[in-house]
Amino acid sequence: MPDRSGQHWQPSCDRALLRARSAFYRSIRDFFAARDVLEVDTPVLSTYPVNDPNIQPMQTTLQTTGGRWLQTSPEYPMKRLLCAGSGDIWQLCKVFRAGEAGRKHNPEFSMLEWYRVGWNHHQLMDEVAALMRLLLAERFPQLPELRISYGQAMLDFAGLAVHQASDEEVAEIGRDCAGQDLALGRDGWLDVIMSHRVEPALPADTLVFVDDFPASQAALARVTTDDNGVAVAQRFELFFNGAELANGYHELTDAVEQAQRFEQYGGGREADQNLLAALASGMPDCAGVAMGVDRLLMHAQGKHSISDVLAFDWERA
Repeated sequence: MPDRSGQHWQPSCDRALLRARSAFYRSIRDFFAARDVLEVDTPVLSTYPVNDPNIQPMQTTLQTTGGRWLQTSPEYPMKRLLCAGSGDIWQLCKVFRAGEAGRKHNPEFSMLEWYRVGWNHHQLMDEVAALMRLLLAERFPQLPELRISYGQAMLDFAGLAVHQASDEEVAEIGRDCAGQDLALGRDGWLDVIMSHRVEPALPADTLVFVDDFPASQAALARVTTDDNGVAVAQRFELFFNGAELANGYHELTDAVEQAQRFEQYGGGREADQNLLAALASGMPDCAGVAMGVDRLLMHAQGKHSISDVLAFDWERA
């Protein structure tokens, strides 16, 4: 337990970082206002948990209405707004994930999320790049960009022909990366290879967009076939100097398929019936992206720990 009589009452960062965060937020708001994207606000507490088994949500206990889940992302309620006809929307909010505390993680952190109606994920990558150049301009006035498919990144930086490799071939490289054998399936080993071998090898001071992920990692994105007839997810991740900053989708709008994915990949968690009902009513073709603001601020300020850009990190909260 922190020593409340010692230094834990003091902020994690100084006044200069508080001013930098304020400027960051102002720039984000100006960016979306200029593009006529509507700022929205959705509940922090939800009846249903997130259905991604790789994300651990936090649950609250309420005496009158039972438990509620702290949001890990505003994705589900924002999609309900899209189904109700909101048009282009964005939100900057606090989100919560259990078990994530360290140099790049804080269980409570700030997320920027937005959706563009009628766009695909390639158009959204253009807008993400524009926002990155705005927010990182002071420290990185020249910011090159690389767009590469997941398959090509795995081949170039890990020597793995991922779409042709067997499960055992993937596991063998994964074990070599991890230095041990772990109880992981194919996608688990691919995550190990991505984090241990691909991400560290990506070019420095460059916006790196990786897209066309394996269909098994589609989450809430559409699935299509690439030029070689391989099923791939229409989603991307943005990496910058060894850190993942954003995750974007050409959004799945089919309620039946979404329910099937919740059942298949939800890890036994209850599906969000409000979201499924909204999708059944009709969701417009759109693309959406979520971005970690604290990590981005770390890069903009040249800091090496997320605690350096938070008023009070997890140990001081």
